[in-house]
Amino acid sequence: MPKKTVADVDVKGKRVLMRVDFNVPIEDGQITDDRRIAQALPTIKSVIDRGGRVILMSHLGRPKEGADPRFSLRPVGEHLSQLLGKPVRFVNNCIGLEVEQAVNAMQDGDVVLLENLRFLKGEEKNDPNFAAQLAKLGDVYVNDAFGTAHREHASTFGVPQLMQGKPRVIGFLIQKELKFLGEAITEPQRPFVAILGGAKVSDKIKVIEKLLEKADTLLIGGAMANTFLVAQGREMGNSMVEREAVDLAKQLISKARFKLKLPIDSVVSNEMSDDADTQVVNGDVPAGMMALDIGPETARLFRDDVMKAKTIIWNGPMGVFEREPFADGTQEIAEACAEATQKHDATSIIGGGDSAAAVELFGLADKVTHVSTGGGASLEFLEKGHFSTIDLLD
Repeated sequence: MPKKTVADVDVKGKRVLMRVDFNVPIEDGQITDDRRIAQALPTIKSVIDRGGRVILMSHLGRPKEGADPRFSLRPVGEHLSQLLGKPVRFVNNCIGLEVEQAVNAMQDGDVVLLENLRFLKGEEKNDPNFAAQLAKLGDVYVNDAFGTAHREHASTFGVPQLMQGKPRVIGFLIQKELKFLGEAITEPQRPFVAILGGAKVSDKIKVIEKLLEKADTLLIGGAMANTFLVAQGREMGNSMVEREAVDLAKQLISKARFKLKLPIDSVVSNEMSDDADTQVVNGDVPAGMMALDIGPETARLFRDDVMKAKTIIWNGPMGVFEREPFADGTQEIAEACAEATQKHDATSIIGGGDSAAAVELFGLADKVTHVSTGGGASLEFLEKGHFSTIDLLD
């Protein structure tokens, strides 16, 4: 069912309680990557331009025991103020008297940012009392935090439940995510090629099964490929292998028939460093060595499949791309996705997390169709096709 967006609501004079994903990297008080903040701007601007009053709530990191200055959203508020060209009032808490006073003092077009939701345990526990204190702040609820849409936390699940009878809608970022991921799963243009990388088979088992149903070809790289290769009888030396998932990998290979493609060569080394000595091996990985990237022959074969595709979904790198000696496979896939998009009008969806970081690193983020803001969320959406946090919205 299509969901109403913030554009469908008359927000003038209304308090718009908006869940955003401002979980950005901060080092020494400086934001090192502001993509998630920038991607929330269209929804925020839509509300303030139409005379609404925006109350922003987000988490940042995983603070262990209550308030921790390292995880404060204060620097985010300062940065957002610069991006919007107007003051953003930061409040040192997310519930309580200080918050209510700040919200009551708002004028049309004002923006308030609450402190990190995860400073209080009620957020992740979806505590009803915590959710109720947040819910009373708003006349309208907006969820534009795709990166946490797969989690039933207070701000994403409890709050909109309590705001039944008031407008509860999605923002433009979630609208975009649902459009691209939804179409890829329900009505992909073919050939549909899915590329999966990363570390563990067990983390992606449900997604692999779903993609084997939907995709024409499934390319597997990264450390998770090692487990499949062991299942085929390959020796993998000291490579990361999920031994307890080998039987599972055998079943998937049997089920997939010709859809599933695995590396035929690997870039190996005895260490994972920026100046590591490497060699390319076909077949077995020598004792004492680790497979840390797909090899050039695999990259060429994978590229051929990507270049024929009309729909491409990619989640997970092909190797340890953060280290230069093991970046080529991931870069080759990123470039193929971009080229297929630009030259053959393919729809390419990069599924957040490390894949998103990779296309950014290689300067290709604007050459693909869509870079998702949620790694775990995009995987779960590919698996299930919906989120309970979005289902309950208007």
